[in-house]
Amino acid sequence: MPHTQRQPVGSRGRRTPPLLLLLLLSLVPQPSQAAIHIPANLKKPPVITTQPESVTAFGTEDIALSCDATGNPPPTFRWTKDGEEFDPALEPELSVSDDSGSFFATGLGVGSMKQYQGKYICYASNELGTAVSNEALLRIDHPPALQKEKKAKKKVEEGESVVLECNPPASSVEPVIHWMDSNLRHLQLSERVTVGKDGNLYFAHVTAKDNRNDYTCNAQYLAARTILPKEPISLTVSTSNSVVRNRRPAMMRPKGPHSTYQALRGQSLELECIVQGLPTPSIQWVRKDGELSESRTTRDLFERRLRFSHITENDGGEYQCIANNTQGKVTHTFTVTVEAAPYWTKEPTSQLYAPGETVRLDCKADGIPAPNITWTINGNPLTGIDPEPRRSVEAGVLIMRDVDFSDTAIYQCQASNTHGTILTNANVFVIELPPQILSKDGVTHMVTEGQKAMLDCETFGSPKPKVTWESESDLSLLSDIRVNPLANGSLQITNVSHGDEGLFTCSVQNSNQSITVELEVLNRTLILSPLQALRVQPGKTAIFSCVTQVDPKLSPPLIQWRWNGQKLFPSFAEDKYTFEGPDLMVTNAQIKDQGVYTCEAITALDMAEASGSLTLVDRPDPPGVPQVTEPKDRTVTLSWTPGEDHNSPVSEYMVEFQDHAAKKKGWEEMKRVAGNRKSTTLSLEPHLSYRFRVVAINDIGKSDPSRHSDLCNVPAEAPDNNPEDVRSESTDPDTLLITWEEMDRHNFNGPEFQYKVLWRRVVGSGPTWHTNYTSAPPFIVKDIGNFSAFEIKVQAVNKIGEGPEPDPVIGYSGEDVPLVAPMDVGVEILNSTAIRVTWAPVERELVRGHLLGYKIHLTRYGSRGHHRGRRSREPETSLVVETGANEEKRLIGALRPFSHYGLSVTVFNSMGEGPLSERMRFETEEGAPGPPMSLHLDSPGETEMTLHWTPPAHPNGVLIGYLLQYQQIVETDDSPMQVETIDDPTVTHLTLKGLDPNSRYRFYLRGRTSTGDGDPITREGVTTLDGSPPANISLSVGEQSVNLSWVAKERHKSVGFQVHFLNKNGGGKWKQSEKVNSSQSFYQLQGLSPGSQYRLRFTFNDTTFWETDIQTNGAGLSEVQAGFATQGWFIGLVSAIVLLLLVLLLLCFITRNKGGKYSVKDKEEGQVDSEARPMKDETFGEYRSLESDNEEKRTASQPSLCDQSKLCSEDNLDYNGSSAVTEVNMDESLVSQYSRPSEGHDMVPAMPESSPLNPTTTPANGLPNTAAILD
Repeated sequence: MPHTQRQPVGSRGRRTPPLLLLLLLSLVPQPSQAAIHIPANLKKPPVITTQPESVTAFGTEDIALSCDATGNPPPTFRWTKDGEEFDPALEPELSVSDDSGSFFATGLGVGSMKQYQGKYICYASNELGTAVSNEALLRIDHPPALQKEKKAKKKVEEGESVVLECNPPASSVEPVIHWMDSNLRHLQLSERVTVGKDGNLYFAHVTAKDNRNDYTCNAQYLAARTILPKEPISLTVSTSNSVVRNRRPAMMRPKGPHSTYQALRGQSLELECIVQGLPTPSIQWVRKDGELSESRTTRDLFERRLRFSHITENDGGEYQCIANNTQGKVTHTFTVTVEAAPYWTKEPTSQLYAPGETVRLDCKADGIPAPNITWTINGNPLTGIDPEPRRSVEAGVLIMRDVDFSDTAIYQCQASNTHGTILTNANVFVIELPPQILSKDGVTHMVTEGQKAMLDCETFGSPKPKVTWESESDLSLLSDIRVNPLANGSLQITNVSHGDEGLFTCSVQNSNQSITVELEVLNRTLILSPLQALRVQPGKTAIFSCVTQVDPKLSPPLIQWRWNGQKLFPSFAEDKYTFEGPDLMVTNAQIKDQGVYTCEAITALDMAEASGSLTLVDRPDPPGVPQVTEPKDRTVTLSWTPGEDHNSPVSEYMVEFQDHAAKKKGWEEMKRVAGNRKSTTLSLEPHLSYRFRVVAINDIGKSDPSRHSDLCNVPAEAPDNNPEDVRSESTDPDTLLITWEEMDRHNFNGPEFQYKVLWRRVVGSGPTWHTNYTSAPPFIVKDIGNFSAFEIKVQAVNKIGEGPEPDPVIGYSGEDVPLVAPMDVGVEILNSTAIRVTWAPVERELVRGHLLGYKIHLTRYGSRGHHRGRRSREPETSLVVETGANEEKRLIGALRPFSHYGLSVTVFNSMGEGPLSERMRFETEEGAPGPPMSLHLDSPGETEMTLHWTPPAHPNGVLIGYLLQYQQIVETDDSPMQVETIDDPTVTHLTLKGLDPNSRYRFYLRGRTSTGDGDPITREGVTTLDGSPPANISLSVGEQSVNLSWVAKERHKSVGFQVHFLNKNGGGKWKQSEKVNSSQSFYQLQGLSPGSQYRLRFTFNDTTFWETDIQTNGAGLSEVQAGFATQGWFIGLVSAIVLLLLVLLLLCFITRNKGGKYSVKDKEEGQVDSEARPMKDETFGEYRSLESDNEEKRTASQPSLCDQSKLCSEDNLDYNGSSAVTEVNMDESLVSQYSRPSEGHDMVPAMPESSPLNPTTTPANGLPNTAAILD
């Protein structure tokens, strides 16, 4: 029986029940738990913590068998070897550990170690029981060694198969085989050259490059740490000049058609299929009795091995290896049987029990064949212990009733079958302890909806405490099938929802102990859109997007990407994977990148995942060389081998051909065939030499063309058909031009191809056909008469014969323009805009061609109102109306009323028109006028509206007046229509009074003739309300100005208002601005001093409507002046200037008395510009003004200074944007005269229109009065 070891409960690597670990092993409270009050001297049964493991020893290696356990009191150890007691301490070659049951040996030879070979079991015991370990096998083996052997030589023919045998030395462990050359380089393996599981090197067929003399098999024994090189093998391949013959596949390993394999559940199994053949066969694996699992199997060694990594009972069945090449195929069938060593389906659990309780230890195992289950107590079989009526075993279940302290022990359950044995220990500890709750009170459990919530209520005590749960939010929740109280006291709720939130209380029965826990349910993490199944071409970038949604109480999720289950990380070196937010970019996609890509959105509480696939698609490979077979009458069968479709199935094949005699024409498409077909029948044309090629087409594109087929020749024949669309296209008179669609050369069917042209008159020439031959259309016959009917036909002929007899068609010789004009032309006037024109048809012979119809030439000469003027004789507009060939009358509309017209009629064919008929003149009647050209609305007052209009552009008669209709616009649209009739056609305006100032009106104005009223022109408008000054004025204060802004009132007249301002710091007088237009919405008041307080007063019609205070920005003038006005140098400078001015004044007085009257301009013109500057840069709007003392005596020859000097110009008055005006004080001296803002309310003269302070130009009354026009 093969040795199989299993790890029991309590051993390393398995999860021991948490209660037992807590109470029996550590007995130490965790920081998150309540204090546990248990006796300090509580004993603990032994638990094996280190299991002995099987060992194979070679030579003088060290050996060790380990065994360790915990318990209180500390356990003692003993061993059995092959079922007999074994004390390693009594063996002189062995050393025993002081603190465990482990023993070891060092440096023993194989001979000495042989006596210790066997099966060992470790026992750990204290007064509470004995724990039993797994069985460990100690095997002693000689190191593998090479035997003396001769160097092998093999000689084979090229194309044959061969096997180079390895025959590694026998050992208890399997070697790993490496075939290498003399330089210790691994041989290159392939589908043709492979290594079998037996270590041999297999060649499906040999080639000349396989010649070498250093094929070396190296056997590596991992357990023995040994590599043994075999003798090199020499392989000689004989070549010949003859072609190597292909061979069908044949099995090399395993031999024959069938083999059987047996495997154990959980182990790995490899099925091997090595074949020979030329060319190298391809391998395909299939399962005969079901579907081959791709997830549990892999293919290795170029498809030569099928590997099951963790085989299960479901993998048992029949598998086939199918080997194919161009010469045939071979099949080998494998029958796989899966059995199983024992494995646990339910293990007994260690537990505390109180005296008088019933103990039930469930022990169930499975395997193939079914295992046998036995029980031992402290390592002793039940059969060797005195019978106990309280103890019974039924179907592997050990039951003990009414236990007492003497039943404390360690019970072993053992399961065995032919493939091995497994053992587990279960501790039964009978003790009395008061109940306690170990879980912490007031804990909040946060879970996401749909998950499983575990509310902890771990208890301690013996007998085991019984707990009850209550829910404060939903009393019926505990009866829900989703709610499951567990044996350890915890409460499990599956598929939680938001309705499960609340407080839960866990209480211990028959005690006052309880805890409360809270359950909080958060929204589950979602991936909002599923990942797509991407299909990309090689080298392109594939982008997967994973957009998530998490509960606001959770941190953003960790996005983990996987490929075929493996974690992906950013690849900075090759830039393969790039993570950008929710996107994964796979750059330069290749075949190896195909697979399933999974996005995992991981939070602290849950995880959501979505998967998509990446498949590389590309244009198909070209098909194989097409083969031409089955030639018949003008048909062949073309077949081909499909190429690789690259994951995009071929939708169709395109068959192309090339005419060998016309290679310059290139390849032409001949036929398309469905993608699931591999052959097609082609129809061929005679006298052509064909080459064929095939192009595969899929969703990505077209493949490259296949290689072309062999040349296929078709013998010549007479033409099958004649040219199509035979017709006459005669354009010149006295000429017959016969033409047709030229035939494709593929339809010539033979050499010396020509067209046979035949023609004869329809009447007059009898049955005789005129014949001629030509190589291409057209064919021209001259001197044949104008527009005569002929029968014509064209026949295809070649060297072999003529095509079928063609049917004649009728054609005509060339046309000429018609000879005559239509007669009996008449005009009937129907109304002011329509007439009916009639004429007599022209005889067909005089048309001299195909009658296409008639043309009516219509000319308007002008209105009847201007018949005495020159305009009545000048054509204004012309119109040509075409009719059909069979028409003799035509109704013409859309004429202009009250106009002079003339018309003529011609007949026309394809060559042109005939002569004009005699021109007929007529007049249209008077009609209703068109709408007036314009209508403008003005509102002089709140209840008045003046309408201005221009007459109609098209009066269509004699205008006799106008009709005005108007009505109020209301929601119900039923206000009465008011009418004003204007009988004077020269009137172009009208004022309506008594209108409602609160209503909008719609006006309709029509022109009138004696025929009636014309179409109206329509306008809407409202009257203008009386104006008022603005309200809600906004201020924006600067250093020397303040910006005023307001919203102009709609429909109100513009009014003027003024701004008065007073500098409260300087104690001066009130100043005022110009008049401001209320429709401007903005005004800038300038001339203020920085850092000063001002009082602003806004007036309208000498009435104040608003006042406010402002503070300008910047430092005050007094502060600036104080900086230098008190300085001595400044006082001296001012004194000097005053003295100089007095001297100048005296000189001027003397000069004036000597020279009489003079003009200041003539004498002081050079001083004006320099003295006209402002006194200070900081002072706004102050200027010097020089004028003549006797200004009252100015004459035309002596103009005033203000008339010519730029000092008094409009531009100077607007210096620095000032709104102030110039004031001259005649009482002060000339030195002290200066311009300053006007003082008082009655000194504001009108500003010039060009001043920027009055940018809006107003009418004479100063206010715009145009009504609002609503078009």
